[in-house]
Amino acid sequence: MVVDLHTHTTASDGSLSPLELVSRAREKGVTLLSVTDHDTVDAYHELRDVDLPGIQLVPGIELSCQWSGVNIHVLGLGIDPDDAGLTEQLQRQRQRRSERAELIAQRLEKLGIKDCYAGASRLAEGRAIGRPDFARYMVEAGYVYSMNAAFDKYLGAGKAGDVKAVWPELAEVVEWINSAGGIAVLAHPMQYKMTNAKLRRLLDAFCECGGGGLEVANGRPPLVEQRYLRQLCKEYGLEASIGSDFHQPNNWLELGTMISSLGDCTPVWRRWSQAAADATVKNEVIV
Repeated sequence: MVVDLHTHTTASDGSLSPLELVSRAREKGVTLLSVTDHDTVDAYHELRDVDLPGIQLVPGIELSCQWSGVNIHVLGLGIDPDDAGLTEQLQRQRQRRSERAELIAQRLEKLGIKDCYAGASRLAEGRAIGRPDFARYMVEAGYVYSMNAAFDKYLGAGKAGDVKAVWPELAEVVEWINSAGGIAVLAHPMQYKMTNAKLRRLLDAFCECGGGGLEVANGRPPLVEQRYLRQLCKEYGLEASIGSDFHQPNNWLELGTMISSLGDCTPVWRRWSQAAADATVKNEVIV
């Protein structure tokens, strides 16, 4: 049984539409899937009335927040996409992103990048504008030759377009998720490049405010990293989640993850699929 509880679509920063993602997931044998777009559940509106034979869809989201000056991502799995409280908070998140995009555009305009807000807005196609949209516009308009060049010169850390977003606190987004009937899962904990001591402080805070899960495999992590995260998962009594963090088709990252990455941790998906939980116990391997 193939599980993937961390994926993205064009509703945020992925390259496939929700329907295209589900189709590709089916091709790769995924049977338990969550679409976890950044700060939006728009994908579920498109998928709501679509017949999805062979795939169980777990409503999800990836929320941006801050803790101790660090930008943290938390997955909300098993949420109610129509929860009124969550909907209200997501509207506020979108407003924050919009204000940030306007400031980025103002800074880029001063550097001679003309019509960049309108261009980025057009490429965003109705979703919240992000730095990748500005990068795509600059490539399209001939200001740079690649998106990497756009980040290197204009949008990366310390550059004019590097506008820090003002995100809510960790405890707030965990509360949103819990109130919407889901479980809060700390996403890709190794990507924050924290010391062991600081990561443990983060987990202390996460558990204290009601966090319930830890992503022990994000993409294709090295075994030493998986063992470390499994250890933390058990120490803190957290349920374990895995996902590809899929954004676009490429040669090294594909939909679907290895159930064996969990070891003997408690799988978060037992909440929605007893069959997947049973497969985990049997240590079945997914590719």
